[in-house]
Amino acid sequence: MERDGWRFVGPGLLVTALGLWGTTRGGTWAWPVLVLGALASGAFILFFRDPSRTPPDDPDAVVATADGRILAVVPHPEGGLQIDTFLSVWDVHVNRSPVAGVVAESCLRPGRFLVAYKPEAGEENERHDLTISSRIGSIRSAQIAGVLARRVVCRARKGDHLSQGDRIGLIRFGSRAAVIVPIGFVATVRPGDRVRAGETVIARRVPDAERGASPAART
Repeated sequence: MERDGWRFVGPGLLVTALGLWGTTRGGTWAWPVLVLGALASGAFILFFRDPSRTPPDDPDAVVATADGRILAVVPHPEGGLQIDTFLSVWDVHVNRSPVAGVVAESCLRPGRFLVAYKPEAGEENERHDLTISSRIGSIRSAQIAGVLARRVVCRARKGDHLSQGDRIGLIRFGSRAAVIVPIGFVATVRPGDRVRAGETVIARRVPDAERGASPAART
């Protein structure tokens, strides 16, 4: 389980223990307390689950930074592509590094808390931006808050060395994540696709020899 989850699971376990103790004393209040504590603990354990992931053996690949469903694959205003993922409350919310490299920039940008699947949420909501300098270029990712996700946790700091798939933080309770790749990459996913953080390849660098080829020739 992700370590940030203990502040939520811990109280639920205490309530469960209180209810369990009450049932041994015959208290009529104990069973509702026991059920409530157990349900709350189970829900938070599910939400903060942190499964292991194995990155692909592909030096030109960029992997998903979050579990969820691809919302959009669009040109970025500064060049390259932006790939957005929507995380429902049922998805794993631990975020992972899309590439191996050194963190060149890590900053929180305050903003609004719109519903995460709205197009404008990607730019207007509070977010934490991360820029990673890698052997295949400068790759950016963003953890974006939502109407329920009022807390973005990023533990990657400027100067940190990351391996592809390393845990970088999490977003609480439904949200959105973005990965921005520079010119010279092609997307390997489309809107509606399901992805897994640290494993699913969402973009790949096009070798220099293929830069002028048509999209069909690169598949």
